Amino acid sequence: MTTESIIRKNVLKRVHRVHMLRPLTSTLTASTFVFFVAVWGISREVWVARVLENMPSLADATAFSQFFFTAFLHTDVMVQTLSLLALAAFLWLVHDGLRNLLPTPRFA
Repeated sequence: MTTESIIRKNVLKRVHRVHMLRPLTSTLTASTFVFFVAVWGISREVWVARVLENMPSLADATAFSQFFFTAFLHTDVMVQTLSLLALAAFLWLVHDGLRNLLPTPRFA
């Protein structure tokens, strides 16, 4: 093999690796990872079964929202931080999903 073909082979291997790793470095992947890590952290800090037992009916929207607002205010800073992080990651997932589903506007 010539030096040029060895260099070409190595460069093409690296280009192939970059294309294989591209989906792993997307914002969608990062926000999904952050969301699941934050939810996992919340489940480690909070007894979720007790929260669900004490939760009011979903039919009463006012009591439901008041319950979660009060529960949020009376938790540790770690749970509050993880909750906000999970919410931000979820909103970013929705934003990214809608951006990928909706057609891109084209200007003439």
